[in-house]
Amino acid sequence: MRGGRKVDAGQVAALKMEKLLAGYRRFRASGWPGQRRLFESLASDGQRPQALVVGCVDSRVDPGVIFDAAPGQMLTVRNVANLVPPYAPDVAYHGTSAALEFGVRVLGVSHLVVLGHGLCGGVRALLEGAPENARDFVGPWMSMAESARVRAMRCAAQSERQQLAEQEVIKISLANLMTFPWIAESVAAGTLALHGTWFCIGTGTLAILQPDGSFVPTLPDGEPDRAPPR
Repeated sequence: MRGGRKVDAGQVAALKMEKLLAGYRRFRASGWPGQRRLFESLASDGQRPQALVVGCVDSRVDPGVIFDAAPGQMLTVRNVANLVPPYAPDVAYHGTSAALEFGVRVLGVSHLVVLGHGLCGGVRALLEGAPENARDFVGPWMSMAESARVRAMRCAAQSERQQLAEQEVIKISLANLMTFPWIAESVAAGTLALHGTWFCIGTGTLAILQPDGSFVPTLPDGEPDRAPPR
C-alpha cells in the first residue's frame, strides 16, 4: 500500500527501475564530465587491464569499490561464491571459464585475483544445504566446493565454520585455475600471478592468502589492526 492505495507489481518494478535511472542521471551529471576523456580514450584505444578479479555476485562486495579501480583498469567476473570450475573445454556453457580465457589469452592480464568474503550466502548454502528456491543451479554449483564443506565441518567451533569454508573456497578456486593449461603455463613463465583475498564486509578489512595457507589482513599504514570477525 502507498498512501492508502494499492500499488501493483508493475508499478513497484517501475519505481525500482526509476531508482537505477536516477543513478545514471547522477553519473551523467557529476561523474561523466570528470571522466569523459578517460572513457573517450578507452573507446578509441581499447582496454588494457592489468588484473582480472573473480568475485562473488553479492551486492555488498564490489571489486571495483574495494580496489578503488578506475574504468579500464580491471576485469571482473562474478558468480555465486567466487568459484572457478576446473578446466573443461566441452559443449556446455562456461561463463567464468570464457571470461578467464578472454582476460588471460586475449587481453594478457598479469594478475588473477580470487576475491572471497564474509557472510557469503553461497557458502552458507554449501554448509547448510541450499534453500528450496535455489536448488536448480546454486546447489549443484556449490557442490564443486564439497571439500571445503568437509574440512569446515571438522572444525570444533561452529561459529568458525563459515569463515573457514569461505577461505577454503578461495583455495579451491586457485587450485582450479591451475588446471587451465594456458594459466599454468603463464604462471610458470612468470607472466601471470595468482592471488587469494578475503574481504570482511563489517570492517572493510582485506586479508591476503599467504604461502602457508593462512590469511593475513592488509591495512593502510597507521590504521590499527582489527581481526575481521566476518
